[in-house]
Amino acid sequence: MKPTLQVALGQQLRLTPQLRQAIHLLQLSGVELEQEVTVAVESNPLLDWDETPAEPAVDAAADAPASEIGAADGGGPASDWEPAWEHGATGPGGHGDGDVAQEIAAASETLHDHLLWQLHLAPLSPRDRAIGAALVDAIDDDGYLREPLSDIAAATRLQPLPGEDEVAVVLHRLQRFDPAGVGASDLGECLRLQLAQLAEDTPGLALATAIAGDALQRLPKAGIDGLARELARERDDVATAVALLRSLDPRPGARHGALPAGTYVAPDVVVWRDGAHWQVRLAAGALPRVAIHQGYAAMAGQATGADASYLRDRLQEARWLLKGLQARGETLLRVMRCVVRAQSGFLEFGDQALRPLTLREVAAEVDLHESTVSRAVARKYARTPHGTLPLRAFFASGISTGDGEASSIAVQAQIRRLVDAEDPRRPLSDARLAEALKAGGVPVARRTVAKYRESMGILPSAERVRMS
Repeated sequence: MKPTLQVALGQQLRLTPQLRQAIHLLQLSGVELEQEVTVAVESNPLLDWDETPAEPAVDAAADAPASEIGAADGGGPASDWEPAWEHGATGPGGHGDGDVAQEIAAASETLHDHLLWQLHLAPLSPRDRAIGAALVDAIDDDGYLREPLSDIAAATRLQPLPGEDEVAVVLHRLQRFDPAGVGASDLGECLRLQLAQLAEDTPGLALATAIAGDALQRLPKAGIDGLARELARERDDVATAVALLRSLDPRPGARHGALPAGTYVAPDVVVWRDGAHWQVRLAAGALPRVAIHQGYAAMAGQATGADASYLRDRLQEARWLLKGLQARGETLLRVMRCVVRAQSGFLEFGDQALRPLTLREVAAEVDLHESTVSRAVARKYARTPHGTLPLRAFFASGISTGDGEASSIAVQAQIRRLVDAEDPRRPLSDARLAEALKAGGVPVARRTVAKYRESMGILPSAERVRMS
């Protein structure tokens, strides 16, 4: 054997600091994004609020290229124009008064809501979905799973009871959900799950994974120097790995706290009908209006020594933030335009016209990773003629019918309509509801009807009898 040189052609995804920041900005809610940018402006002299008056958009702006939307270096984000609702310009069930949509509070979304939503959209068997639901129920508000798998297996009440290995397989699938790091049993595993989603050539990745797996508890006491001696590694290598660990989220579920009762949310996108077509654009204030301070930018090119280094670093951070904001706006629009094309019936007629739609379908159409679509949708809201809705309301799992598939939300809407129209002295049983649905082209089992009825808070037929 002798050493040789070989040339190989391949592709690698490098998660640069800019890309990491773009992913971070994408998953933030509107309120969190405003707070993040405010901190950046206060700490970076190269950033300043852009107070340039926004120009009114023309109708064609809704179909403008993505590069024209969002913030750019030295410029502001897309204009803050929103369409005015016209009386009679919405579909049945919509609101003609523009004030109504602004006053509707969106339902709060907890971590468990977010995980269950992803679980129901995942291609799993009914048994695995039941195990997944038990796992989600056992995850605490910080995103950790601290209960033994044997207790979770017993909580499923499946027959036969799943073994711990079967539960572990579903847990492994759940640990790939958004937010990254969810479902871990301790901090070390939480950090390792987040590291596992990074590209293999991320600087410090291998060492950070090793530290998270074995030396994490010793880090606060030993420090970087002590850990470098203990691991027999260069101090700079350990410092890079520790910096990577500190960039991760030790409480991945905390961002998904429920909104207080009565809280109103600002929409991230606006959806409206323009003639025969539905249009989408960013809502007013969806992207904070920030720009690079041109005076300090000029100083960065003239300064020398330590001042030049400091200003250049801040200028780079400012550019990364602006590009991250632009990427957030572009991604949100790409995803939402795809969703609106798929759910035009839902926008026109309401829940009964919601078609099955999954994260995977949207990801394939817009050429993004499924986790990116999940981050884009999480805790974002759309102002529509039906009110301000969470973006996850546009997604639903499917139920097989004779003519294809119907969404679970659409089936629930049909059940609600049948119950509302029933004779109060002879309410419809679950079996009769199933027969009515089958007659309408949606063959579902009685137990499925019972599950949906219970999830909607509708009492059994024996308890819905009213004599007057």
